[in-house]
Amino acid sequence: MKVKQFEYKPLAHYSYAILSKGEIALIDPERDPSQYYAFAKANQAKIVAIIQTHPHADFVSSHLQIHQETGATIYNSQKLGADYPYTSFDEGDEINLGDLQLVAIDTPGHSPDSISIYVQDAEAGVLFTGDCLFIGDVGRPDLREESGNMQAKREELAEMMYHTIKNKFEELPDDTLIYPAHGAGSLCGKSMSDANSSTLGAERQGNWAFKEQSKQEFIDTLLDGQPFIPSYFSYDVELNKTGAPSLNEALSKIPFQANTTVNGLIVDVRDEANFKKGHLPQSINIMAISKNAKFETWLGAIVKPEEPFTLVLDSKENKEDLLNRVAKIGYEQQLEQAITLTAEDLKETPALDLEHFKNHPDAYTIVDIRNQSEIAEGKVFETALAHPLNELRQSWDQIPTDRPIVVHCAGGYRSAAGSSILQAKFPDIKVYDLSDDIKKFQNQ
Repeated sequence: MKVKQFEYKPLAHYSYAILSKGEIALIDPERDPSQYYAFAKANQAKIVAIIQTHPHADFVSSHLQIHQETGATIYNSQKLGADYPYTSFDEGDEINLGDLQLVAIDTPGHSPDSISIYVQDAEAGVLFTGDCLFIGDVGRPDLREESGNMQAKREELAEMMYHTIKNKFEELPDDTLIYPAHGAGSLCGKSMSDANSSTLGAERQGNWAFKEQSKQEFIDTLLDGQPFIPSYFSYDVELNKTGAPSLNEALSKIPFQANTTVNGLIVDVRDEANFKKGHLPQSINIMAISKNAKFETWLGAIVKPEEPFTLVLDSKENKEDLLNRVAKIGYEQQLEQAITLTAEDLKETPALDLEHFKNHPDAYTIVDIRNQSEIAEGKVFETALAHPLNELRQSWDQIPTDRPIVVHCAGGYRSAAGSSILQAKFPDIKVYDLSDDIKKFQNQ
């Protein structure tokens, strides 16, 4: 058996290929299937199975496209209620792959239809846990109250997770390798390790969920302090349940041009320095300045599902990469066009007089756009108004406009987006981005 782990860092997502005797099974593949095809070609093997551990909320899977292009069978729990052709894969069901048997284990808790996959070979057992068991944590139970074939309240799912952790892995040995679908940085859990694998024995020793505790203590710990839920999560659950269209076909429909006349919502992905020098009025600056930037998460948190928008690129050369990033969460279907800018009719962002702000903070309305959990740990400015970035477009009417506005986060990335949102909302008010100067005020 050969296991290949694929990582997509901006979403902290792991997908897998299991290879045996020229046959490959994929687990939780991401939107772009090209890397899996390259792996199959390099190993002179055929993709024969695609397994969905559950309908993911944070990314769009390519399971339907791979099925259509390779003929591979899709496997998932019957509880998922998928709209695409699939073979049910529930407790005790097996898939023969080369000389391996892949066995399904029902592991509800993150979702009611979650499964894990156990594979035993001559060396050691391997457990692919999806969003059930992470390294150092378990999957959050609050994403299926409004979406999916089987909806469940968070308390019900938290109780399911308790029983899963307590009972479902009991007979597996300590040396069983654990391969989860996510690592640190994912919003599908709250305290994941940055390790990309573990053993069941190590998790039994170090993962809080395995410690001796009552059911209520487990539930209370699991429900407490979960991160925010981006707008796109329920949308992606439904899209994965239906099956997303072919990536290349979807992206080929998006027009591209140089343009400065745009109506509606505009998302500008350039770095904040270039954005502040000149951008289209009404633009929101959600930066995609590095391969690891959380662009997808914030695009899906700020822009609502099915809300049409235009994408402003830094150059034509980056078009393919950036459109692929939009498609990771299924938002290419609402992307009206991608453009680059000409140097006409652009608006500048005013620069903050930092000394004046230091000496006269009361002359400004300070808006803290960090997450609620961060704000709960302590304010940087006592007079700051809390408006988390993912809620800002809904709460902006509560922000006073009788003074200039200064926006801050924890490091500068989010405040670029937040200040641009308020600048677009209040074109006649001075809106400043404190950016990374926030570090001069922290821990004072």
